[in-house]
Amino acid sequence: MQDFALDDRLANDSVSVTITGLCDVRLMKDCRWPWLLLVPRRPGISEIFDLTPLDQVLLTFETNKVGAALKTVTGATKINIGALGNIVRQLHVHVIARFEGDTNWPGPIWGHGRAEPYADEDMNSFIAKLRETLSQ
Repeated sequence: MQDFALDDRLANDSVSVTITGLCDVRLMKDCRWPWLLLVPRRPGISEIFDLTPLDQVLLTFETNKVGAALKTVTGATKINIGALGNIVRQLHVHVIARFEGDTNWPGPIWGHGRAEPYADEDMNSFIAKLRETLSQ
């Protein structure tokens, strides 16, 4: 993991919530949707199948744990999970809480409007709730 470096775009667009066994769990700086990223801390990985079989299992476990925590904290109608990577090639998994009536519901979030930053207090409170729920 010492060769791992987070893509600059991911670093600029998100803030770390916690480090798990495999991933850096990050909150996107866009308050329109509660939106997390899981970035496996492995260098040179762009696809899930590039991970070792054990890391693939860990990624699945951690994605499920983060998705469940996000649903618990937000009460979301639906949790969307996807690994697209067309622009940022470094492997990262999006975990997004969606609600009926949210911005662009039921359509996709990508390419819809501009990011709206969190107020510092709101972001810090949300991160604290996520950390508490993930630690259970």
